[in-house]
Amino acid sequence: MIYRKTIQTPLGEMIACAVDEGICLLEFTDRKNIEKQFTSLTKSLNAEIKEGDHIHFGQLENELTEYFEGKRQQFEVPLFIKGTEFQQKVWQLLREIPMGEIRTYKQQSEFLGNPKAIRAVGTANGINKIAILIPCHRVIGSNGELVGYAGGIWRKQKLLELEKAILF
Repeated sequence: MIYRKTIQTPLGEMIACAVDEGICLLEFTDRKNIEKQFTSLTKSLNAEIKEGDHIHFGQLENELTEYFEGKRQQFEVPLFIKGTEFQQKVWQLLREIPMGEIRTYKQQSEFLGNPKAIRAVGTANGINKIAILIPCHRVIGSNGELVGYAGGIWRKQKLLELEKAILF
């Protein structure tokens, strides 16, 4: 069973999903193709989604509140993410980007040891099901533009501004 809960944040309503192993989805409710995310999740975990509370939701909500209040730089709530080996590497690399820093898709592909995998890195970022905690918002285009954030470019900008304010 996958448990689902709606969470209010300063940047809008989010949907969280959890299994015993950890948070498996955190997305803004107005994300484009959110239903595809749910379908993909139920298929990959071979489970149904139902509204309900879960032990991980309390910790997630506390950590998100602290983050938005500028009191948290790292998330400790357990995550449970499924994907290909390449996707897992991309998502782990995202988690290693320090708060307040940004990288380009090209830099990310170079860190992975495959400088030509820029599009594949972008695709893996785009199917990341755990917004904020796996900080794909910290990756920008090579020209310095904010591109490719499923939660909306305006949210990407706000998240980057928040993180800079936390640090400085």
